[in-house]
Amino acid sequence: MKLPLLALAAATLAAPATAQMTITPMGPLRPDQQQFFDLYKQLVETNTQVSNGDCTLAAQQIATRLKDAGFKDDQITLFSTPDHPKEGGIVAVWPGTDKAEKAMLLLAHIDVVEAKRSDWERDPYKLVEENGYYYARGIADDKFMAAVWADTLVRFAKAHYHPKRTVKMALTCGEETDTAFNGAQYLASHKRDLIDAAFALNEGGGGRTDGKGHLMVQSIQVGEKVYQDYTLTTTNPGGHSSQPVPDNAIYDMARALDAVSHYEFPAEFNDTTRAFFSKAGALRPDEEGKAMVALTKNLDDAEAMKIVNQDKALHSMLRTTCVATMIDGGHAVNALPQHVEANVNCRIFPGHTPAEIKDVLTKVIDNPKVEITYRRDDKPLAKAPPLDPKILGPVEKLAAKYFPGVPVIPSMSTGATDAVYTSGAGIPTYGVPSAWGDPDGNGVHGLNERLQIKGIYTGRDYLYDLVKTLANE
Repeated sequence: MKLPLLALAAATLAAPATAQMTITPMGPLRPDQQQFFDLYKQLVETNTQVSNGDCTLAAQQIATRLKDAGFKDDQITLFSTPDHPKEGGIVAVWPGTDKAEKAMLLLAHIDVVEAKRSDWERDPYKLVEENGYYYARGIADDKFMAAVWADTLVRFAKAHYHPKRTVKMALTCGEETDTAFNGAQYLASHKRDLIDAAFALNEGGGGRTDGKGHLMVQSIQVGEKVYQDYTLTTTNPGGHSSQPVPDNAIYDMARALDAVSHYEFPAEFNDTTRAFFSKAGALRPDEEGKAMVALTKNLDDAEAMKIVNQDKALHSMLRTTCVATMIDGGHAVNALPQHVEANVNCRIFPGHTPAEIKDVLTKVIDNPKVEITYRRDDKPLAKAPPLDPKILGPVEKLAAKYFPGVPVIPSMSTGATDAVYTSGAGIPTYGVPSAWGDPDGNGVHGLNERLQIKGIYTGRDYLYDLVKTLANE
């Protein structure tokens, strides 16, 4: 994922007037928790970064654990392609008792963001326990969820427990690198029947603390923006730099990017973001909270919009955003530039297409010398799942048990997950509450990634019960 996963939308919240749940110390591990730890440790200590890691090996390790627990060979599918032998994944199918009930899918990615040992205080591929936290690359994003899903199926198999609904699990590679082989995309495009389900549970939700020992909020991700990169190109015959002319490829690009930087896409709501602004705003007694609620009643409230737009996350949640992220141009220090290329990264509000946003950029730039093309055009459109009470009801009911007093707020991710592929294939996909993160982001996508141990095991218990509940309703 391109942004921290844990409580992505919840991170926009300031602390409520009073803390919601005090985080108590973690006691000794139960035998079942130790079993989970062993699986989790093996997974995070298996390097799965795209440059020199091996997702296929990690998938094989999970398959071995499932078979040892009682899975049959025909219930496990290991997959990869000849062009990407180390970027494989696994699909496991645990049969339910009611053939009329459509399956549910547990989705997670096992690849991770690159991590250099020289940058980290600890070895990124060794699970280290310090001061109530586990440290390792992928400890949060997304091997926590992958380990929980695999552990859940191990527990089902060992107990010979079969819920009404068949439970499928897909652990895939390629989510963290947009140009890599993506296992979720491969399954949705080529093995759709294998992962067919009524709905899927995924990353993207989670909790947030105040950084002082209190859990403030849990979020459930219900939809996400469309990720799209556009390549802007300007060209020119060039010439000797001692004889400059007004027609300059760098100047054309500069004016184009300046125009993009000053353009504000219109604000809008969908069901998820309206619910988020309403519920999250009501939790906050400050000026920003009141402005959030005001916008749900009148999106044209200029004063409220001015206040909310000061928060970059809230600003992004209200609209499509486009920003220049890379630029390359010129060929010599003493020559006029012949070719300039820039990347504009857009996060498109659901309901709009990349083609529509390309047309907007063309009008905003208003210069036929600037060519605009898609960096890639093979992604499906993200489809926001419904605010389905059959999903949200159990999510909230179990949250009251495991996170007492903590509100659960629907959110739309401004980042991107593999839900774009499953939802695009017609499987409503939800990022469910689970472990919690701190205000500093816990090093996700950065250095010294960590998760609080108490949150890991509380989140694991919550997710296990959530799977059982949804598989039997």
